[in-house]
Amino acid sequence: MKTRREFLRSTVLGASATWTVPMFVERTFADMHVAAKDLATQAVTGKDDTILVVLQMAGGNDGLNTIVPFEDDAYYKARPRLAKKEKDLIKLADGAGLNSSMPYLGRLFKEGELAVVQGVGYPNPNRSHFVSTSIWETGDTANRSNTGWLGRYFDNACPGADPTVGISLNKTQPESFGALRNPGVSLSSPELYRWMHSGGEMAEAERLFDSLNSPDAPVDGASIEMLGKAGGIVGEDNLAFLERVAMDARVSSKTVLEIAAKHRTKVRYGATPIARSLNMVARMVAGGMPTRVYYVSHGGFDTHNQQINSHDRLLGQLDDALKSFFADLKDQGNADRVTLMTFSEFGRRVKENNSAGTDHGRASCLFVAGAPVKGGLYGAAPSLTDLDKGDLLHSVDFRQVYATVLKDWMRTNPAPILKGEYGTLGFMG
Repeated sequence: MKTRREFLRSTVLGASATWTVPMFVERTFADMHVAAKDLATQAVTGKDDTILVVLQMAGGNDGLNTIVPFEDDAYYKARPRLAKKEKDLIKLADGAGLNSSMPYLGRLFKEGELAVVQGVGYPNPNRSHFVSTSIWETGDTANRSNTGWLGRYFDNACPGADPTVGISLNKTQPESFGALRNPGVSLSSPELYRWMHSGGEMAEAERLFDSLNSPDAPVDGASIEMLGKAGGIVGEDNLAFLERVAMDARVSSKTVLEIAAKHRTKVRYGATPIARSLNMVARMVAGGMPTRVYYVSHGGFDTHNQQINSHDRLLGQLDDALKSFFADLKDQGNADRVTLMTFSEFGRRVKENNSAGTDHGRASCLFVAGAPVKGGLYGAAPSLTDLDKGDLLHSVDFRQVYATVLKDWMRTNPAPILKGEYGTLGFMG
C-alpha cells in the first residue's frame, strides 16, 4: 500500500480527488510556511530554484512602434501619423530605437540586462487573436496540441511537484499550462467559478472565458468545451475541470495570500492591473513559494483606432510595473533567480490604417529581462519592403526563444517539451 502522500501525487497530485486534496495542500503550505518564515529566500530545500515569469501583452503589440527602425524611410512613408521621430526615442543601436515610454527598459538594456528579440513569429502565421494565441501557448504551429508548452515543462521536468509549480494570475489557467498531470493553479478562479454557479447566464460565462484569449471579441461558436483546453488536464471532462479549478483556487488562494502577506516591500507599485500582478508575484517569490513559472497578462494592445496615445500609455504602464518589480526582487536578494519573458500573439501591419491605428499583422518583437539575461539585440530587424501581403516576415521562430529559456535558464531538455529540435539564441548568461 502506498503512503497517503504517494497516493495523492500519483493521482494527478490529488487534483481530481477533491475530498483529500485540501489536507495535502494545507500540509504542503504548512511546510513551506515554516521553511520560509522570516526569510526572503528559502533555505536550500529544492524550492529556491530559477523562476520564469511569462508576461502576455494581449491583443497584438505593435513591434514597429516598440522597437522603432528610425533610419528606415519606408517606416515613415507607411506611417505618416504614427511614426516615432528619432529625437523621441531611446537609441539602442544603429537604426533601432526604443519607444520613449519605456525609460526603465532603456536603462536595463544599457546595463546589459534586457534582451530584445526582433522579428519573432512562426511559419504560415494566423491573424486571429484566438488561433495565434493558442499557437504561442501550445508551441504548436498546426494548433492541434491539447497540452501547453509550460504544461509539458511541468510534466517532463517537474515530476512530483506541488500544484503551485505554475501559478497564473489570470481568471483561469492559460492554455500554455495545459498538461497531462499537473496544470498548475490560478489564483483568480474562485470568483469566476462562484459567478458561473450563482445565477449568471451560461452564454455570458462562455463569452467571459472566451475573452481570456481573444481581447477584442468572442470567437463565433465558442462554448464551454473551451474550458477543457484552457490550462486543464488532458482527458478530464468539463465538470471535473471546474471542480478541480475551484478546489485548487479555494485551497491555494487563501494560503498563498497568507504567505505573500509576509513580505512588506519598500518599493512603490503603481495602481495598474499589471503592477498589482507583478507586486503579487514579487511577494510570492519573497515568501518562498516553490513556483517555477508565474503567468501574468497586460491587455489592450489591439490598437485598431487612434493608436498613438493608447499604445504609448500601455508601454509606459508596463515599464513602470517592471521597474518596481525588479527593484523589489533586488531588495529581496532574489534578482538573480528571476527572468521575465514577454510575448504577444502577433504584431501589427506595417502600414497604418485609416483610423490612425494598425491592423493585425505577423512578426513582432519581444523582451527577456532580468539580472541573469545577456542583454542586446537578437534576431534580424525585419525588412519593411520585403513583405508578405503587407506583413513583416519573421526571422526568429518563437520556439527558439522557448528553447533558449528552457535549456539555458530552466536547465531542461527542450526537445520533448517543444516536440522538436530548435536552436537557442544565446540571450541567457
